Amino acid sequence: MNRLIKMLMLFPLMLIVVGTAVPVSAAPYDGYNYSWWGEPEPAPAPYLPLLQIAGESLPTGAFRTPEDIFITADNLIYVADTGNNRIVRIDEEAETAQSIETFMNDGNTDRFLAPQGLFVRSNGNLLVADTGNKRIVELTKAGDLVAIIGAPQSDVLGDGFVYEPIKLVGDSAGRLYVVGKGVFNGIMQFDSGGRFSGFIGVNNVRVNVADLFWKRIMTKEQRSKMELFIPVEFNNVDIDGEGFIYATTSEAFSNAPVKRLNPSGADVLKRTGYHPPKGDIRFRIGGTRSGTSAIQSVALDQNGIYSILDSTRGRIFTYDREGKLMYIYGLLGEQVGTFKTPADIDMLGDKMVVLDKGLNQLVVFEPTRYGKVIRDAVIYNDTGEEQKSVELWREALGLNTNLEIAYLGIGKAELRQGNNDEAMKQFKLGMHREYYSRAFERYRKDFMWEHFGKIAAAAIAAAALIIAARIAIKRNKAEPGMAGFAWYTMYHPFNGFWELKFERKGKVWFALLLLLLLSLLYVLKRQYTGFIFNPGVSADSVNVIDEIKFVLLPFFLWCIANWSTTTLMDGEGKFKEIVTASAYALLPVILMQIPLILLSNMITIQEGSFYRLLESAGFLWFVGLLFAGMLTVHQYSVAKTVITMLLTMIVMGIIIFLGLLFFSLAQQMVSFVTTIYKEAMFRIGEG
Repeated sequence: MNRLIKMLMLFPLMLIVVGTAVPVSAAPYDGYNYSWWGEPEPAPAPYLPLLQIAGESLPTGAFRTPEDIFITADNLIYVADTGNNRIVRIDEEAETAQSIETFMNDGNTDRFLAPQGLFVRSNGNLLVADTGNKRIVELTKAGDLVAIIGAPQSDVLGDGFVYEPIKLVGDSAGRLYVVGKGVFNGIMQFDSGGRFSGFIGVNNVRVNVADLFWKRIMTKEQRSKMELFIPVEFNNVDIDGEGFIYATTSEAFSNAPVKRLNPSGADVLKRTGYHPPKGDIRFRIGGTRSGTSAIQSVALDQNGIYSILDSTRGRIFTYDREGKLMYIYGLLGEQVGTFKTPADIDMLGDKMVVLDKGLNQLVVFEPTRYGKVIRDAVIYNDTGEEQKSVELWREALGLNTNLEIAYLGIGKAELRQGNNDEAMKQFKLGMHREYYSRAFERYRKDFMWEHFGKIAAAAIAAAALIIAARIAIKRNKAEPGMAGFAWYTMYHPFNGFWELKFERKGKVWFALLLLLLLSLLYVLKRQYTGFIFNPGVSADSVNVIDEIKFVLLPFFLWCIANWSTTTLMDGEGKFKEIVTASAYALLPVILMQIPLILLSNMITIQEGSFYRLLESAGFLWFVGLLFAGMLTVHQYSVAKTVITMLLTMIVMGIIIFLGLLFFSLAQQMVSFVTTIYKEAMFRIGEG
């Protein structure tokens, strides 16, 4: 009878899971993924609900606020049925179930009390975090007691330490790693004999500089009311085949809500994806389901693939071993395949099992064709089966052209096969600078060997041209023109700016020409700087007007703010002299743009310090020239020049603030007038 009821309950689900690929249209939510820019982009659903396992359909009876699940290598599902004070063991098909409620302890019947965590060793022994009884219980598969581990005894524990184990895992050496409720020191470690040996993996305290400042000046009573600087506690753990512990925390605004801890407790989780593994990148503030992702659990798959559960929105985020986001699925809701209060997740082969303690049930998800090809492609990539991975990645791109990780997977396969040029194209499409740099380094080496003669001849010709130009300049004794005077000012700033002001050698039209030249070069830089130093920007995507205004607006804002400030501080510089001197000071920045563009297309990430050095040199040279220009034009002392330049920056900020305030008020006024007009027209129409 129970089996018949269960089949009737599952009949609607079975209709949508016929075949190997579940139709994406059956998803109870819209799929999405995050781009390199951090924008959510539409994506097919990678997993869909296959089966719901409610306690009512099992011979053991209904679940009651279950807190934890564990799935063994032979696909047995263990559930910590916390509200019923028991452990339930279910087979893969959910046809049989066994309840473990009691065990013999020194000849007496003993019971669990609100168990919140469990773990099954490779030999079948069951470890239970018996939270209500403040202990850990180990039983054989047959239910015989092996050991009871009580509260740890150590001098490092404070007098007020309360031992309430909630989650636990064990390694191949017999050690236990236990998460305790309200324990901020890290994960408790017990040796194979059950003796406490210390804490590992403590979360570092994130200190706010402003809070430290206020603590210094506050009274003792005020300080006592401030939030304490204490580490964040872990809430769940898992362990992989190599003995590394995956631990999660639900701390808000954390960039590391999931960690991979080595035996010494150091976090070695790779985070080379576009965004750190922390759930949603974009989220709402206010309203329902708002705020950052609260990571509740972690589930380990093959080849370093892992998934994390977000209890804020009921999402499951899956990452590869390098921390790159593969796909997202799940949602809070009332439909089949959504959750009320998701508590834990674990893998059942390639399926995902979600424990929903709000609805007291398990939900089994099966991969769609889209989810399956991505998962298999990642596994083939890691095992070195390039041809298979490329075929699957291309199929995944056919299902979702926004899947940037697919381009990365194809590029890695091409790189292993020595196709550096093709690998560069794929890495560029996948927006991965590090791998692009590796492929470019190999491509550059091959190119240099193939064209060494031409490159050497071009270098000799360039050197000859430079020497000839210098000889020609030395022979030409004529009075230098505007360009020559600007060049002279760059190397002799005090003399040059003196002549600019008092001998009228500086011209406003030439200053504006320099400004225009810088604007055009800035556009070229945005368009043609190498991908490594300018990712996400193509020549076709650059808006010339938008780029030019980022040069012109700050320049004239500086000139207006400086003129306004120095007028009140006895400055002798006129507005046109400030404009001219500021523009002439930009010459080093102008001259650096072409070399920077060329250099960016010739070096790798590891050589990027040369690019940044050249860029910094041009900017510092500009600052030095601007200082000399303001000092000379206004006839200030060194100290007064420094003060007025700092005040100019402050005035620029005030002008920006007033401008934004004006536009905000204007927008509100327009909105107000528009509303009144619409209301008036509506009433006239009614009349």
